[in-house]
Amino acid sequence: MQAHTLQGGFAHPPSEAAQAFRRIMEAMARPGTIHSVTGAAPPAPLSPASGAALLVLCDPDTPLHLAGAADCPAVRDWVAFHTGAPIAAPGDCLFALGRWDELAPLDAYPTGRADYPDRSATLIVEMDRLEEEGARLRGPGIETRAHLSLPETGAFRANAALYPMGLDFLFTCGDRVAALPRSTEVF
Repeated sequence: MQAHTLQGGFAHPPSEAAQAFRRIMEAMARPGTIHSVTGAAPPAPLSPASGAALLVLCDPDTPLHLAGAADCPAVRDWVAFHTGAPIAAPGDCLFALGRWDELAPLDAYPTGRADYPDRSATLIVEMDRLEEEGARLRGPGIETRAHLSLPETGAFRANAALYPMGLDFLFTCGDRVAALPRSTEVF
């Protein structure tokens, strides 16, 4: 096992994991807001925010799909050591991580069932830019208006139409994270 595989987790796991989890949940509760998530130093090409998300959301019972450049030995080893999450195909995962174009097609991921809408995937999308501008968002957790720099809008409109089923999204860039739950409408 390489030394870099053992590094990059939280230096103070209880407090840093709790802070990271809270910020990610705040992002999910308030779509379009951007939060700083620090403490993780995963191997390239992962950002600190995506590494923190994996550390707090994945465990041996949460299959993870790594797409594109994220599916490399350094990331696989890091995920195995720090979370124990099994690597899975898109149709069998609860979480997926990669760049927007690498995660396609979205219909490959589970969107839940009418009787179990929670059995769907959350996609962690690595972005080059993450700003509170661009597409307009409306829905639960948005008091008046919110905007987010999404990679496109059509896929998110189609996803919202599946509600209560559908995918949830986390967007990461550097140490920043934003979220787009399936209940959010995109304009």
